Amino acid sequence: MDAAETAFAKINLALHVRRREADGYHAIETLFAFAEDGDRLSLTAEPGLKVTGPFAAALTMGDNLVARAAEGFADLTGQPAESGFLLDKRLPVAAGIGGGSADAAAALRLLCARDGIDPGERSVRELAASLGADVPACLVSRPVRGEGRGDLLASVDGLPSGQALLLVNPMRPLATGPVFAHWDGVDHGPLDQGDPIAAAQAGRNDLEPPAIAILPVIGEILALLSGHDGVILARMSGSGATCFALFEDDTARDAAATAIAADHPDWWLLPTRLR
Repeated sequence: MDAAETAFAKINLALHVRRREADGYHAIETLFAFAEDGDRLSLTAEPGLKVTGPFAAALTMGDNLVARAAEGFADLTGQPAESGFLLDKRLPVAAGIGGGSADAAAALRLLCARDGIDPGERSVRELAASLGADVPACLVSRPVRGEGRGDLLASVDGLPSGQALLLVNPMRPLATGPVFAHWDGVDHGPLDQGDPIAAAQAGRNDLEPPAIAILPVIGEILALLSGHDGVILARMSGSGATCFALFEDDTARDAAATAIAADHPDWWLLPTRLR
């Protein structure tokens, strides 16, 4: 088998935490967008999961989302999980860019293509939601607005494909749970409707302050990104620690990437574009 899918890196252009629900989950409003690049997942004839790539060693294999997606898909279709996967892990782990969720979504797309199933079918979308709040958006991997836990999706128009994008991670993992636990509990207002860039610029990521309190280098990254020419928007993605900036063009993005890499060679950078 040589079928393969990119597990596109996810970013949150804005992320508003509105309230904590009785079940412990948080109701959010967010704008999902996706980079052109990400992990690479391939179907293999040999069952199981093999992981390669620069971040393979950081991956916890015991409860991997790709394996859970395959098991869930087998239960859904009533067919044994005969195929396996090769994951080229190119994105940092626990980084706020949906690495595991994107991997699971890519697995579902591959399995759907193999079996001639539309990944937009309700049963597949419900399986995606059971795997994690970001997995339904990653299954689509196109700009969407997320509400509820982030899994109630609506299409978004007006986000320019090909927009220059730079991702920066300090190579420090940041777990989601502690960041949400340090959220101030205050509803700072809804996310605007309409043009996604304007809404994002007028919006915020409510998880930035608690993430910076836990990992102050995030504030340093945001300050560096914001200070470069041609920046349209600079923000932390998800619960961190990855931050991103949208730039007016590739030239401005590449200049920022070169400068940041020279001063911080231990950080991870990915110059890319919105898909």
